[in-house]
Amino acid sequence: MKTPMRHGVAVLLVVTLGASLVLVYNGSFHSAPREANDTRTQQHQQPTRPPAKVPRPHPTALLGYSGIIDHKPLRMHCQTCSLVTSSGHLIGGHRGPEIDGAECVIRMNDAPVARGYAADVGRRTSLRVIAHSSMQRVLRSRQELLNSSQDTVFVFWGPSSYMRRDGKGLVYNNLRLMSQVLPKLHVYIISLQKMLQFDELFKRETGKDRRVSNSWLSTGWFTMTIALELCDRINVYGMVAPDFCREPQHQSVPYHYYEPRGPDECTMYISHERGHRGSHHRFITEKRVFANWARTFDLHFYQPDWAPPPLPTNRTLGSEGPPPFSQAPVTQET
Repeated sequence: MKTPMRHGVAVLLVVTLGASLVLVYNGSFHSAPREANDTRTQQHQQPTRPPAKVPRPHPTALLGYSGIIDHKPLRMHCQTCSLVTSSGHLIGGHRGPEIDGAECVIRMNDAPVARGYAADVGRRTSLRVIAHSSMQRVLRSRQELLNSSQDTVFVFWGPSSYMRRDGKGLVYNNLRLMSQVLPKLHVYIISLQKMLQFDELFKRETGKDRRVSNSWLSTGWFTMTIALELCDRINVYGMVAPDFCREPQHQSVPYHYYEPRGPDECTMYISHERGHRGSHHRFITEKRVFANWARTFDLHFYQPDWAPPPLPTNRTLGSEGPPPFSQAPVTQET
């Protein structure tokens, strides 16, 4: 009984092997015609591969912003940006998802996104512009702002005496130490030449010398100008129009959305604008410049929603001046 069974199994194996060889032979012999005449069959037989990703072009270097460790220039470009202020106008707007929908989200100083604020201000942060005076507050909030922000770019600005690299720059030394403790952070500082360009830009746009008027440019000025360098379209959230605080029935909101018992925003704006002793920001003057830029650039304001009024008929956009920054140094117009 075993011999016929073994013989049958052997015959079955030979037949199966022969059929496999025939299939392989026919497949090889007819592969070229099938590829030429029926590509759909070939795609069905072989697993489909996803299309190769085309690498995005490397962003152009933004001169004047150098890495705290390697001194390399900042390379960043965004098609759409949400520039989020620290204004109390953001509270209750529920613009968080809209803000996070932009390619890049830009914030200022130590403005938080946790603690229940995300619904109004969003969660993401691509770039954070920080004044030297806010550095200690940022370090106190390092768990939220630094430890969990490895994809965020930090740009610090301050007086040249604080940023010098000869061991005497207080802010520079602290930033180097911070970068050594948290090596994955992307930390940049604004160079002295760039700071001078910011001053010249303010003078060109306003006709006022900030040193003569004893004023400091605000973090909002630096943030807006940096955003114009790296964003194609900017949606600004929480910035009021220049004449908002002059309206008799204007809404009263805190200066910072995360300090509900802090000073009133318009009170802060007006006191700084009128101040002549000590250091002040010219918040209202800066907003007039921003409104002017919005007539030329893809710049829009939300929460509250507003747009600059049209120019008088005897003026044209061409008289509004060149873009705020190019890669060439800003020079004063004559």
